Amino acid sequence: MSRYTIGLDYGTLSGRAVLADAADGRVLATAVYEYPHAVMDRTLPSGATLHADWALQHPADYEQALLHIIPQVLAESGVRAEDVIGVGVDFTASTAMPVNAEGTPLCLLPQYENRPHAYVKLWKHHAAQRYANEMTRIARQRGEGWLDVYGGKVSSEWSLPKLWQVLDEDPEIYHAMDEWMEAGDYLVYLLTGRRSRSGSIAGYKAFYNKGNNAYPPQDYFAALDERLRTVMQDKFKTPVSPLGACAGGVSETMARRLGLIAGTPVAVAHIDAHVGAAAVGITRPGQMLAILGTSTCHLCLGEKERAVPGICGAVADGILPGSYGYEAGQSCVGDGFAWFTHQMVPEKYYNEAKSRGMHIQQYLTSLAQNLRPGESGLMILDWWNGNRSILTDYDLQGLMLGMTLQTRPEEIYRAMIEATAFGTRMIVDNFRAHGVAVEDFFATGGISRKNGMAMQIYADVLHMPVRVADTDQGPALGSAIFAAAAAGSARGAYDTVAQAAAHMASARYTVYHPDAGSAEIYDQLYAEYARLHDYFGRGENDVMKRLKRIREGAQRLGITCIETA
Repeated sequence: MSRYTIGLDYGTLSGRAVLADAADGRVLATAVYEYPHAVMDRTLPSGATLHADWALQHPADYEQALLHIIPQVLAESGVRAEDVIGVGVDFTASTAMPVNAEGTPLCLLPQYENRPHAYVKLWKHHAAQRYANEMTRIARQRGEGWLDVYGGKVSSEWSLPKLWQVLDEDPEIYHAMDEWMEAGDYLVYLLTGRRSRSGSIAGYKAFYNKGNNAYPPQDYFAALDERLRTVMQDKFKTPVSPLGACAGGVSETMARRLGLIAGTPVAVAHIDAHVGAAAVGITRPGQMLAILGTSTCHLCLGEKERAVPGICGAVADGILPGSYGYEAGQSCVGDGFAWFTHQMVPEKYYNEAKSRGMHIQQYLTSLAQNLRPGESGLMILDWWNGNRSILTDYDLQGLMLGMTLQTRPEEIYRAMIEATAFGTRMIVDNFRAHGVAVEDFFATGGISRKNGMAMQIYADVLHMPVRVADTDQGPALGSAIFAAAAAGSARGAYDTVAQAAAHMASARYTVYHPDAGSAEIYDQLYAEYARLHDYFGRGENDVMKRLKRIREGAQRLGITCIETA
């Protein structure tokens, strides 16, 4: 009798599901649900205005996605609920929210629906940057050893700066919450009715150390703000659970609503990017996976813990059980391409794309692929959403250099892709310089599958073959693999993630090999990128930060432009 698992992948704009055969990973059905509220970065649903660098989400979207995508994959596949032996979950992180003692997000309560801090703070909520900066300063001042494991800087994309912002700016919300819950853990709670805290998300986003089963000491948090002295006991009270474990079974209530069998095992939540490593068959040190989506996450496995400046963390069992997982990343990749096409491309390009039956980015790619490396004379810094690695500085901003009156949209589009490739090379070089081998490069995510030109540019810039896994839903398949491990052999699946991945991971790749001539030109361009990277990113010229402060001051004063005759 066949056995199947469901993998849930919750990203920035949508939730998706796959139903996969536990024997070989074959995907029988997929479903996607776009969040109705998308990313709230300007206003709340009530119309209340948000300040710069805010990025919120509505947790009701997560439940609605669940109620759509699971019944849809069951109906599409024709698989009986009795034959579904596990559900796996991944989520963007750190995406976190305040919940009450019943596990209800505070923003769903009428008294808090107009309070921004009651909502989910998305991973790219960067309004907590000043709290992240202060956490870094105090950790260095105190000689906190854990900071080196996280690249030497605290990121505003992580959990605790966001929580400190809540306490500082809306203490009523802080005190009203029973727990600060990651969205991945919240989804598991919706499914099972039981709270669990993912060891991976706690490790990378909240400084949890598996070796001593502890977070940073109370004295550190008290040095930040005396009100935070007992923050981990107060707001992170749920014990940490390891990856690959079963967090609980689907509750009776959710089983009826979803069409599943009550008690179906649900895996401990994973990070959306990290779960993709299992899906592409990464099992040993020296292999890097880049998940290219709205942002890019770069993952490596290692046998030991090493301090690497500017990374997001080195966590025991953080990606796959049995290895140290290293994470770095870029904050703006697909988001940047989308911004450019939505805001900067003239209407005639859209009309031409439509006449050819092409998406606008497909059309731009068809034009850009005819350009030679360096032909546009452009250089771009890919910091439209700040820099995650290796500078860990979200006050940085994008830069375009070399434009003339002859510059065309396709030239800018290609230069933006090249900039993300240069940013990835900066990360690879940094890993190698600090003793973490990068010998093979894998890619997954929508961009890797849809844009062959981009992957060829990456191969040329990196001087490495780029292997693109033959799966459209890498993270969702990864979650289905973890579901199979949570189900265990007693239910006809596997007892370890490694066993599940050996049977279910994608085994086919499209390989892009570097072109020597292009690679030589890209070496020259990368040298210029590196100079600009250090000049604007390491303090020699802080003009980006000064401009940001001026902008924030103008927004606080409510200054508006007045039209004059």
